[in-house]
Amino acid sequence: MDNDETGREVAEALGDLLKRGTRAGLYRGLTQGLGAAVDEVTYPVLSALARTGPYSAADLATEVGLDRSGVSRRATRLEEAGLVRREPDPADRRSVLLTLTEEGARTVEVMRARLAARIDASLGGWPPGEAQAFARSLRRFIDQGPFTDPA
Repeated sequence: MDNDETGREVAEALGDLLKRGTRAGLYRGLTQGLGAAVDEVTYPVLSALARTGPYSAADLATEVGLDRSGVSRRATRLEEAGLVRREPDPADRRSVLLTLTEEGARTVEVMRARLAARIDASLGGWPPGEAQAFARSLRRFIDQGPFTDPA
């Protein structure tokens, strides 16, 4: 297989991986039984806040690929469930930051453990060393591949 064919194959696989339906199905499984506010719709907000720390709705919208009002609606559901809180931005008192509560952080840990277990299970049948090589190669691809900022 030459590089052009490899590039197309990787692009097709990434397209499948990034489909909204693929992500929603995964998120449904990861959030099952964690409360009415935690579902495939609110998962990206919880997950992003765990990665970024406190963030404004506008900044979080950019991070998760939603508009600000979509993030605010999801944050309201999560706030009502005690998983997210709004607090003043110390750098700009007119701005509000979304942050995970302790319960929100625990919920994210459950979801991350479920995701890791699903990945481990899916890689369990791979030959020894191949899963580790895949993980290293994937990290390298993300860090050095077409997703990096060329600037």
